[in-house]
Amino acid sequence: MNKRVTTQTWEGTKLKTQRRWTNKTDNMDTLALEATQPKKAQNGALVLLPGPPIPAKRKPAKKTKKAVVFFEVEILDAKTKDKLCFLDKVEPNATIGEIKSMFHKSHPQWYPARQSIRLDPKGKSLKDEDVLQHLPVGTTATFYFRDLGAQISWVTVFLTEYAGPLLIYLMFYFRVPFIYVPKYDFTTSKHWVVHLACMCHSFHYVKRLLETLFVHRFSHGTMPLRNIFKNCTYYWGFAAWMAYYINHPLYTPPTYGEQQIRLALTVFLFCQIGNFSIHIALRNLRPPGSKTRKIPYPTKNPFTWIFLLVSCPNYTYELGSWLGFTLMTQCLPVAAFTLVGFIQMTVWAKGKHRSYLKEFRDYPTLRSPILPFIL
Repeated sequence: MNKRVTTQTWEGTKLKTQRRWTNKTDNMDTLALEATQPKKAQNGALVLLPGPPIPAKRKPAKKTKKAVVFFEVEILDAKTKDKLCFLDKVEPNATIGEIKSMFHKSHPQWYPARQSIRLDPKGKSLKDEDVLQHLPVGTTATFYFRDLGAQISWVTVFLTEYAGPLLIYLMFYFRVPFIYVPKYDFTTSKHWVVHLACMCHSFHYVKRLLETLFVHRFSHGTMPLRNIFKNCTYYWGFAAWMAYYINHPLYTPPTYGEQQIRLALTVFLFCQIGNFSIHIALRNLRPPGSKTRKIPYPTKNPFTWIFLLVSCPNYTYELGSWLGFTLMTQCLPVAAFTLVGFIQMTVWAKGKHRSYLKEFRDYPTLRSPILPFIL
């Protein structure tokens, strides 16, 4: 009897406890649901109760900039090794041309055109477009400076070189006083080849002057001033020597007469047109204001087809022009000028041919510097 009562009492207590926990859970769910629902106020308006906090959007992290490593540049005299200039915090993408400008600010007497900046005291000059960080130097770069001397523009040099022979030759042609015997002053030759030679010589140098002004594009803007005296002595001196004998009152025409003159004139004019065609082709390879170099190839112009066999056909045509002029006048000073010019042009052609082979791996191997298959 007592056992049964105890059991019922325990079970009743357990049931009441479960009901209490169930009621508490239901009440908590109801409160949570009411918290998320709008609640009506006494006047019927809806009031939004504050809900759970909305997480704030994070701002994207800023990209960290890469630190720029500046260079320190010291410039030493190539002869004495004395320090001439120290440049601090030079940007890694600075060019040699910009470094020359910085150096010029501290040494106004050495403008950029007369500066030669080198990695080695006896090495080659660096190009203005060379970039500092691409050179084999550390963050503390050491360069060596050489003074190239006073400079003059290439245009001025060429105009001076070519205007001289043109005027000098005409002085001999018109036989101005104090050149020949007074009785021949301001007289003309009786041989038509003399007049033809004057026209060809003048045509050649007028062509050169016009090409200097309107065709040529120079990779270097200036050259040493001292070179103009050497060049003018060469061109002016030979022009006077040739003109003296061709326009001399005792001059005699070529041995084979008109046939020789006409053949020579054909060779001269053919090579003059060829020379001009090559200059135009080379000009078209380099955009204005650029120093880029490309491999020259033949164009639709037949005079440029010689590029298949020669690296410097402008010198080849130049040589042909003076050979024609030599044949036309049959004059020893003209032959001497042609020989000296051929030697000099061969030196230039070989140097340019070597630079082509060094710079361009796919450069045509069949080409010769100046004469096909020979030289």
